[in-house]
Order: sequence, then structure tokens, then C-alpha cells
Amino acid sequence: MENSYLFESFIFAVMSFFKNTLFLKRIVIFISFVIVSLILWNTYNFFNLFKYEERVRMEIVASAQKEIATNKDLNASSALPLFILRNNTNIPMILIDENGAISSWENLDSIKAQDPLYLQKQLNIMKAENAPVEIVISESKKNYVYYRNSDLLKKLTYYPIALILILALFLAVIYMMFTSSKIAEQNKLWTGMAKETAHQIGTPLSSLLGWIAILKTENVNHEYVEEIENDVHRLNTIANRFSKIGSLPELKEKNIVAITKSTFDYLESRSSKQIQFHFSTSEQEISTHLNEELFGWVIENLIKNAIDAMQGKGNVSLEISSDTKRVRILVSDTGKGIQKSQFKQIFKPGFTTKKRGWGLGLSLSKRIIEDYHDGKIFVKKSEIGKGTTFEVLLRKYKSS
Repeated sequence: MENSYLFESFIFAVMSFFKNTLFLKRIVIFISFVIVSLILWNTYNFFNLFKYEERVRMEIVASAQKEIATNKDLNASSALPLFILRNNTNIPMILIDENGAISSWENLDSIKAQDPLYLQKQLNIMKAENAPVEIVISESKKNYVYYRNSDLLKKLTYYPIALILILALFLAVIYMMFTSSKIAEQNKLWTGMAKETAHQIGTPLSSLLGWIAILKTENVNHEYVEEIENDVHRLNTIANRFSKIGSLPELKEKNIVAITKSTFDYLESRSSKQIQFHFSTSEQEISTHLNEELFGWVIENLIKNAIDAMQGKGNVSLEISSDTKRVRILVSDTGKGIQKSQFKQIFKPGFTTKKRGWGLGLSLSKRIIEDYHDGKIFVKKSEIGKGTTFEVLLRKYKSS
């Protein structure tokens, strides 16, 4: 009762942490959007203010142009209008006379401006960007100043786009961080549940071993007792597997043939007689570094998947071979096969083609082989309606 209460308390605490973490994530995302929205709003206001100020400057330039054009007294002081025109150094502009011809220009490329087509192109750009400033010289004579946004204003135009891209990148990073954090939290939850399961199984296992010892002293068929003992040892192996989840397993030099054959024989004796099992090996002893419980789990998952794929009828074969560097294990069946597009997907957690099951067997197998044993596991070949072959590659142990 105490262990059950502690386990329920642990699960409640983890789920509460998940809920609080999700709430904090939403707050962070909301605050981020508010900050970026304020920056964009301020940028927009600054852009409009700067654009208005450029408009005011061009109206002042137009007034200076009018002053020079209407000043009939050549001796009159024109220092101020000329000063205004000379200080317009960053806003490109073109002056159009009453006939619609280009009379002068400022702040354009002096070499390119010698080409009338270039000037016309710049004029079209200016017409598209801003309304002209009218210069009324007389009732029948009007000039127009067309101008383009300054380079600084152009940069401000692209600033919100750059900010949005930065925001997208920022959100992508946050999303990946939160996703990895969630996966880590889930992994901790599953690890805790697995270890607690192993702990809970240990108590009845100890009791069962005691009962087996009593049965051996009674007049009970020894074959029955032996089979019960095998199943109890199997449960003990499963408990050991669960207890190792989340921790780095210890690898020892083992005969991979003997370990694989033991798991193979156990599953064969408890499977349908309509399934034919075939085991072959190039050598009776091949040494490599293994964790016996976890590696046996991989073989068990592969054989059980093969049995499920055949729906209780067909052939399962397991072949072990080796060369100077590697050990190769092939597990084949005559089942329904796997589509080529699913060769990699089947190793992802949660992916399953069965009506029942959580889709964790092959993902655990991949982690055991590749993360813990520095090997490889993959679908070697598969044909729809004909069967599938999985291949496991491990490094061969070399004695010094």
C-alpha cells in the first residue's frame, strides 16, 4: 500500500509540473508577441514620422526652387535658397518643368544620369513612391518636384521584415527548446514508471520463487515446475530490463550466439505450432560486448514483430554471421511486409501498424542497439505480401 501511494504521488507531482510548465510556456510566448508587436508598432510610427519629415524637407526645397525661379533681381540675396538646395544631399529628386520635361536632378548617379532612360526610370519610381511637390511660378507656369525615399527610409522599410524573420527564428528556437524539454520530461516520466514497475514486480517474484522451491519438494511433475521456473526467471529478466531504463547499462563480453539462441528457443516454445522457427549460425561462439537483458529484449521484439506480421502462421528465421570486424544478425519473416516509405518511420516512438500496442518495441530496440551498443539496426529488405528482414550490426569483440 505504501509503495502504491508513493507511486501515485509521484505521477501526480509529474503531471502538476507538466501543467505548470505549459502555463509558463504560454506566458513566455505571449510576452514575446507583445514585445515584438510594440517594436513593430513603434517602427511603423517612426517610419511615418520620418517620411513626413522628408516630405517637409522637399517642400522647403521646392520653396527654394521657386524663390530662385521668381527672383528677377539678380543682385538680390539668394544665399538662403542656395544653402537649402546644397544641403539636400540624401534625397534623390527630379525637377520637371511646365512642359513635362526633366530640367534638373539631384542625388542620382552622375554617370548613369547621362542616360535619358535611366532618368525616366528613376522618375517612374519617384512617381510610384511619393506625390510630387508643386511649384507655382505663375498662373500659367508650374513646375513639379518628384522625389524618392532616402536610403535610410528604405532601410527602415525592410526593418520590419527582418524583425519578423528574427521573430520566426526566435519562435522556432523556443518551439524546439520546449519540444525537447517536453520530450525530456516525458522520458523522465516513463523512466520513473519503468523503474517503479520493476520495483513492484520484484515483490511477487520473490514470493513465486519461494513457492517454486516448495513445489520442488512436493510430488509435482518436475517438467511443470521447470516451465513455471522458466517463466518466473523470464519475469525477473523483464523486471531487470525496466530497471535499466534511463541509466547507462554495463556491457560485458558475452557469447552473442548463446544469448540469442536462448531468447529464440523461449519464444519458439511458447508460440503457435503453425509457425516454423529456423535458427542458423556460422559459428557456435561469437564474442562481443553486450548487456544480456537489453540485447535479449531486442531479439524478443524482432521475433514478436515477425510473429505479429504473419498473423500466427508462417516462417521465422534468425541467422547469425560475422567477419573480422562485425557481427550480423538477420531476422526474417514471411508476413505482410512493410512499405519502403515506412522503413525509417517504424523506429519512431508511437508508430505502429497493429490495432493494439503503443509502437515502442522497435524504437526501444533502436535505442538499445545504437545508443547503448554503438551498433546499427534497420530494415534490410521487405516486400508486400512476402515478408521482411531486419538486420542488426554490432562490433565484434577482439581479445587483446
